Amino acid sequence: MSNDPKEPLLLDHNYDGIQELDNKLPRWWVWLFYITIIYSAIYLVYYHVTRTGDLQAAEYANEMKIGEQIKNGAMGKFESTIATLQPASDAAVLESGHQTYTKLCAICHRVDGGGLVGPNLTDDYWIHGGKYSDTVAIIWNGVPEKGMVAWKKNGLKPNDVIAVASCIYTLRGAKLLSPGKLPENQAPVKTGPSQFE
Repeated sequence: MSNDPKEPLLLDHNYDGIQELDNKLPRWWVWLFYITIIYSAIYLVYYHVTRTGDLQAAEYANEMKIGEQIKNGAMGKFESTIATLQPASDAAVLESGHQTYTKLCAICHRVDGGGLVGPNLTDDYWIHGGKYSDTVAIIWNGVPEKGMVAWKKNGLKPNDVIAVASCIYTLRGAKLLSPGKLPENQAPVKTGPSQFE
């Protein structure tokens, strides 16, 4: 290696006539390496040696706990107001409810509300109560013994439930093109004593 500053900084060795330059890294680059080494040492001590900071899994668990608390609070607030809710009359809300009804409810209740597996929604015979608040509660909580899904656990938000319940409310008394499912909550007819009694 030559001491002449004008000559390129060539190392003394060569391979097949190829010589290697001995360029020094820029100062800012070297300091960047030093900073990353210092940072990694601090990170290692903070997260893995002293366990002062939460690792990714613990941070995720904490965030999920906070999210669950927020969700449960919002659901509790909605559930406490169900009895006082009134059906929406806004056309946009009803259209949104109709779209959700068509996508999620028509499978069991028919698009026109006439009933298939689920009950007829156009007549005056309501199994679990005929008030609007009853409809909201049924959509929200479901009726597992009848196969009705609890939509609070399956992705419907309170605004969606209100929209769907409002849409269903408009179906009551609708004239169907084909006969709907027969009423399911009719009181049993008293026929008197049985001959086998």
